[in-house]
This record gives sequence, structure tokens and C-alpha cells, in this order.
Amino acid sequence: MELYDALDDVKRSRGDPRQFSGERRSIDGLFSGLDDRLVHVAPNGSLRDYSYPLSGLAGIERSRFGLEIDGDVSWFDDSAQRYVDDTAIVETVHEVGDRTCRQYDLTLGRLHLTAFALEGADDVEATIRACVGFAPDNQTGRIGQLRHGDAVEVHHRNERDFLAASTDLSVIGHPSIRFEEVLDDDPVPFPRPGNDDRYEEDRLSPIAMVDVDLSGPEPTATIATLLSADDCEAALERVRADVDAHADPEALLEAGRRQARDRLPEATPGIDGGFADLRALSLLRATSGARIAGPEFDPFYRHSGGYGYTWFRDDAEIAGFLLEADRQAGLGLDEWHAASARFYVETQLDDGTWPHRVWSDDGTLAPGWAHGRLEEADSVDYQADQTASVAAYLATYLRVIDDDERVRDAVVAALEGLDDTLEADGLPGRVQNAWENMTGRFTHTAATYLEAYAAIARAPLPDDVTARARESARTVYEGLDALWVPERGCYALRLEDGDLDDRLDGSTLALAAAHREYAEIGTVDDERLEQLVSHLETTTDGLYRDPEGPIEGLARFEGDPWRVADQEEPKIWTVTTAWGAHASAELHELLAGSGHDTAAEFDARARALLELVAPGGPLRSEGSYLPEQFFDDGTPDSATPLGWPHAIRLATATALEGSDVPDATADEPALDPR
Repeated sequence: MELYDALDDVKRSRGDPRQFSGERRSIDGLFSGLDDRLVHVAPNGSLRDYSYPLSGLAGIERSRFGLEIDGDVSWFDDSAQRYVDDTAIVETVHEVGDRTCRQYDLTLGRLHLTAFALEGADDVEATIRACVGFAPDNQTGRIGQLRHGDAVEVHHRNERDFLAASTDLSVIGHPSIRFEEVLDDDPVPFPRPGNDDRYEEDRLSPIAMVDVDLSGPEPTATIATLLSADDCEAALERVRADVDAHADPEALLEAGRRQARDRLPEATPGIDGGFADLRALSLLRATSGARIAGPEFDPFYRHSGGYGYTWFRDDAEIAGFLLEADRQAGLGLDEWHAASARFYVETQLDDGTWPHRVWSDDGTLAPGWAHGRLEEADSVDYQADQTASVAAYLATYLRVIDDDERVRDAVVAALEGLDDTLEADGLPGRVQNAWENMTGRFTHTAATYLEAYAAIARAPLPDDVTARARESARTVYEGLDALWVPERGCYALRLEDGDLDDRLDGSTLALAAAHREYAEIGTVDDERLEQLVSHLETTTDGLYRDPEGPIEGLARFEGDPWRVADQEEPKIWTVTTAWGAHASAELHELLAGSGHDTAAEFDARARALLELVAPGGPLRSEGSYLPEQFFDDGTPDSATPLGWPHAIRLATATALEGSDVPDATADEPALDPR
């Protein structure tokens, strides 16, 4: 997103209580792109690239399409959208007068195809008008435009973006925005009417305005855009060949079906909506195997720290949940698991830890605020749970997928990194938390350490390594007692300067999975089981919100003030709601193995919470996407789709599908998601 567009959004969103100004939102519309280009198709059919974190290429900044019939142009408005079957093909159906124009969008590698098919044409002369603004190298100034007859090239220094069509194409000038327009109180129309007679600026504009003929007895046309950092002639040859090969919409549809077969499992047996989760996670996945947290909606860090990066917490948690789901349901994700392991091995620091965040395409260090382990001075700006999450995944990968030598070395080094930040009292030292908004000694961090140590103790590693991990796991297990708050019947959010911060915190739900892993190498005693029961009941009930409106679910933590705008109460988060479901399912298994009489209650609790984030539940947007957050009136907000809850949802659904049906006579859970 360039500054002009951000300022234009400020003007358009001014006064809207549910929009944060200057963002590039994806809460509406659908994405296409299962490779290293990610293209958003808005409800009006316009395109925008979210590709930079996945490929290093920026592509389309904004666009708009319209239908010209007999000289009159009707710009498309918001229309009905859907995915075509189990693919990443987006269909948008435009109604223009008494005619229907179907738009099909598909992203293949760094190529994006948009096919139009006009129904009810009645032998009229019809044209698609396309206005496409590119931002090669994330620039909209010092841009050059070359016209190659049947194609347009927009270039900066390294990135060259191309537009071509399957039928006759003509170019209309569209100069760049003026400073006066940026400073004006009103948004700038897009496309701008006329060209202001600035003919020389047409060739210095990032915006290509073209007319593309709809031809044939059933009028169709395909427009292709290609992002490239390669030789111009080779890229031109490719975009021309690709648009000709997909001139017929049926060819595009078949290409999308082949892509889905190649990139995604053939089926998700017995998992309601499981394909939607795998598609969403694949959209966020780079060819390296790493995933961005979500499509980058705030590139200027205006209201967040950005989302288009790989966090090792999010990515390793996703990898672990996918491994869990795959083992339960046989999804055929071995290549995904191996790619994750390779990425973690290649990005591990010399001290055995992992940095705050990296670029997804090549693993190089990305901007962040928690790279303390890379700085010379001692710093609490380190998120130790990230290292623990990766270590737990790699140890499990060794045990159940592949006893790979490089992975073994990485796990042993990770054990050193964990031990280095574990204090004598059995708790990790003072670090940043999972929500990245405070420092302290957190229950969640301790939970991730417990799980990581237990997973390493189970891995096929030398006896001295597993014995050391087992001892550290026991130390953390005992150290958790210092975080127990008997007055509330829960574990604290953190220990800070010797005092317990007893607020309820959704990230502490990680204790359930951690103790289930620990139970494989040690004993979870009766007192701890009772504390876990109390903690999950207290936390899920205490964070549960059912405001007036269409949604309900779990807040992030007590008193959470982030992005609430004019809303008084904390917003509902899909991550914590899905996490509550998964934690309840994990605790059910742990309790059932001990013959505890509340086991059935937690099975029911897990199913009730899962329904809220299920494809048919209230906490989802179009395409069964899970946005990060919701306002109480049901308005989604922030990164959409967010990868982390999609993986939790899939793992929880597979676990519950594979478990026994709960006893119909069991007590109803305290939670009642109506």
C-alpha cells in the first residue's frame, strides 16, 4: 500500500466507528493464490496483491473493472461471490441491467488470470474496461510504462509487472494522482474521468487503463497480469502464451482444478469444513513452506505492527496442529510437515533460539520489536514461547515423521536455548508474552516450555539429551505452582516483580495440551488435575462474552483494550475461541485417561466452542475465513484470514470427529453458546 492510497482510505473511512483508517482490508472478498502470489478479489471484482511477503514482488495496488456496452461504461459494484468447488477459483457474478457478467479469478504461480463471460449479450458490442494500478518494488513514483501492442509493462528498477489480454486490447491514458488531490478533503475518484491532457505522464504512471473486447457468440475475454523480476522478453512471452492458453473460461476452470489437486489434499474425510481450513492455510503459505500470519492489512503500522511476516509462534503452532490433524485424519500433508522442519532448521540462530519474525519467502530477518537475542545488550525483548513452540514441533516431527539428522541437531540446540532462559525456580525468565503487549514471567510461556521439554524427552535422541529434557520438564511442572491463584481458581497471566497478575488470559489455555504431553513422560497428579479443571472452567467462562448481536465467543484477556474503538468491552477473538475448544478437547482426553468424572463435561464444552468458529458458525466471514477479531455488532476486523485459528479449528475438529460420542446423560457444560 502506498501513501497516496493510505491517505485516500483515511478520507473514505473518516467517521466510520468500525474501520481503522489507512488500512488495506480483506474482511470482505476472497483470495486466490496457492503458490507465491496472493491476490484478493473484492466483492466488486477489483483485484489487489498481498504478494510481497510471499514473493518479494508487490504487483497490483488497486484496480477496477467495468462493462462497456454501446459506449456506456457501468463500473462493477459489490456482487455475489463464491469459490468454485474445492478450488481457489473465485467466481464473482455481476448483474448489469438485464445482463449477467461472470468473472473468474485464478492465481497460478506469479500469474493471475481474470476471465469474463457475458450472458444475454444479444449481439451487442461489449468491452471490458480495466483500470489497474501497479506498485512495482512497492513504488508508485519513478515508474515507467511500456506498451508492447498486445501487452502493457509497468516497471521500476527490479520488478516488472505485465498486463495482457486474450482479445484486442487498447490503452487509455491515466495519469498519476496530483499533490492537490492528495491534500483535498474528498477521496480521489478511481478511475479518474479524463486524462487532464497530461499525455507525457501516461508513460510515467503506474496505472494501466485498457479496453478489452468481449468476442465470440458467447462473448468472453481473459486478462492476465504477471509479476516478474526476470528478463523482459521472457516475461512478455510467458504472459502472452498464458493468456492465450486460458482465453476460454473453461480452460481457466480446469487449470484451477488441477492446481487444487496438486496443492491440496484430495479429501478431508469426516471433517466438516476441513477443506476450507486447508485452503486458507495454503493461501498464506510461501513456497518455502513458511506461512505469513495473515494478509498484510496495515503496512504503515498505523494500528498494529504488521501481519505479513512469519512469526515462529504462529507458524510452529500451525505446523503442530496440522501434524496433529494429519495423524488423526490421514490428510496426506507429509510435504507440508517436511517443509516446515526445513524452514525451522535453516532459520535457527546460533544460540539455538529463533528470532521474532522473518520474511516468509527466504527466512531473512524481518523488522520486529523482539529481536533481543540478536542484540549485544541483555534484553527482555525476546518471545521465548516462539522457540519453545518450534522445539516442540521439531521433536514431534522427529518422533512421528522423519528421524532427520539436521532436525536432531536443531532440537539439541533448541534445548540449550530453552535451558538458557529457564530460571532456578522452574519458570522462564522475564520476556515478552504471546500477545506481544507486555513483559513478565508468563503462564503461557511456562506452558510452552513444559510441552517442548516433554516432546524432546519423547524424541529419538541420545539418552543423556532425553533425560535432561525430562528433568527440565519436571522442573517446569513444579514451577507452575508459583503461578496458581487459589482465590480465583486459575493460573495467573504472569508474575511481575514478585506479584501475581491474576487476570484471566486466553493464552494460558495452552496448559491443557502441555500437561497432556507431559503425561506421556511423567505423572499429572490429582491436585494438578483439579487445578486444570478449575482453570479451564474459570478461564473459558470468565472470558466468554455473549453481547447483544450475532456473535459470541472468548475475549483475549481480561481488560484487553486493543482495537476496541468506541466499544467498551474487549473484542471477541477467533484464536482464543478456537483455543478454548482445543484445550477442552485435550483436557477431556487427559481426564478420561484418569477416570475423572468431569471428562464428558469438557468434551461437550469443546464441541460448543468449536461450533462458534465452524464454517457455519457466527465467527467467520466469506469463504469460511476466520478473521482475527470481531466487534460486538458482528463486524469482523484485523487480519483475514488469520492462519492460527484455522489450524486450531482443523485439529480440534479432527480430534472430536475421531473421539467417541459423549454420553447423552452427561451434565451440560456451564458454557451455553446459543
